[in-house]
Amino acid sequence: MQLLLNIVQSIGQVLSVLVLASVILSYFLPATNPIRLFIDRIVDPMLDPIRRIVKPFGSLDFSPVILMIAIYLIEWVLTQIIVAAMR
Repeated sequence: MQLLLNIVQSIGQVLSVLVLASVILSYFLPATNPIRLFIDRIVDPMLDPIRRIVKPFGSLDFSPVILMIAIYLIEWVLTQIIVAAMR
């Protein structure tokens, strides 16, 4: 069970870092950059449903923030379930 707990936490952390990297790289790298394309292939499928619901306010896109909160909440819920099953 400890292994499963570590996997859930690691996946949550990696996804959060990828979302943050996507946001930062979007300011500095063109959309055709291979690194950005790789990260966007992972992050965009998670951001697209949020973007359909939450439209940008002017030039501010809050979907990455919402996604990071969702990742955190899902990680927390799964962690609580795993910890409860370990007792």
